Amino acid sequence: MVEFTGERVVPGQVNDDLWSEHMARYAFARRYAQGKRVLDAGCGTGYGSAELAQSAAAVTGVDISADAIEYASASYAIPGLRFLQSSCTAIPLSAASFDLVVAFEVIEHITDYRAFIHECARLLTHDGVFIVSSPNKRYYAETRAATGPNPFHEHEFEASEFVRELEQAFLNVRLLLQNRVESFAFHPAVSFWPAEARIDGGGGNAEDAHFFLGICSAGALPEPKSFVYVPKAANILRERELHVEALEQQLAQIKADREALLQLHRQQTRELEERNRWAQTLDADLNAAGARIAALQREAAELAAGYQAQFAKMEEQDQLKTEWARKASAELEAKCQELAHCVSLLDTAEATVRERTVWAQTAEAQRAELAAQLEMIRASRWVKIGRTVGLGPDI
Repeated sequence: MVEFTGERVVPGQVNDDLWSEHMARYAFARRYAQGKRVLDAGCGTGYGSAELAQSAAAVTGVDISADAIEYASASYAIPGLRFLQSSCTAIPLSAASFDLVVAFEVIEHITDYRAFIHECARLLTHDGVFIVSSPNKRYYAETRAATGPNPFHEHEFEASEFVRELEQAFLNVRLLLQNRVESFAFHPAVSFWPAEARIDGGGGNAEDAHFFLGICSAGALPEPKSFVYVPKAANILRERELHVEALEQQLAQIKADREALLQLHRQQTRELEERNRWAQTLDADLNAAGARIAALQREAAELAAGYQAQFAKMEEQDQLKTEWARKASAELEAKCQELAHCVSLLDTAEATVRERTVWAQTAEAQRAELAAQLEMIRASRWVKIGRTVGLGPDI
């Protein structure tokens, strides 16, 4: 499916004015195509090639776009009409293959337009005719002042440059102008009779023309004839009146919509002002909250610093106490060892006391026994006799 992007006209996807100005060129060229071999260079979607095929002996449509050629081949299956995908600056066909070459709204799309002109000259017979169109650069720039240059155009021409470039390849060049004109038509209600046209008031000037049309040939040019294309022979005044009426209705609706939009705008403005006031209050609250947060942060920093100092002091005291506890533990260990030694000494002394007590008790028993024996000896009569006589021990 080919879509209209502004580069190529697609039937059914453009407005009536754009369609008519393109079809008018092919209707003009068809008068020169009768029984001829025709090349449509830059044929696009093929609608113009199909128009020429109604009179020509054979028509070849050439375009660089594969999508356009596919669309044209599928849409216009007409005897004697064929389509070829190719660059228009290097068409793979023999020299002098055509009696008529047309190129409508193509040359401004081609960077090397000189090569294109010479390629068209190569493909024509000596008496063949080249019909080429292009928008008037001056007028086209004015109409696109708001939207900017056409992004698909590589080079646009003024009238003198257009003729000068064509004359580099063709001996004879005639410049025609294409304009939308005011006219009156006389015709039957149902069918049409052969038509004649009369143009009064002059043809204007090239600087103000909408499009340029060049008719070129290495041989003699065809007999010059003006041509009028009428897309539709209806009462244009009536159509304009109906169009104006529709525009007035649209304008009334637009005014009503505008008033509704203004009301909505005023309401939204009031709401915006209220929200701005609320935002200002909120901003003040946020500033106050920010100041309070900053104060709390400072207080927190001061508390943290105090806690840190206190912690450092406590840590220092803890280290001192730990050292004191370590020393006290060492001293206690020493005292415990000393106490254990004392207990050992006491145990030894107690054992000694018990031993000496047993010895003392034994000695006492021996003494008592000896005392008893001594007393017995004293009481002995023999000792007494001896004491009397001065004999025996003195006990």
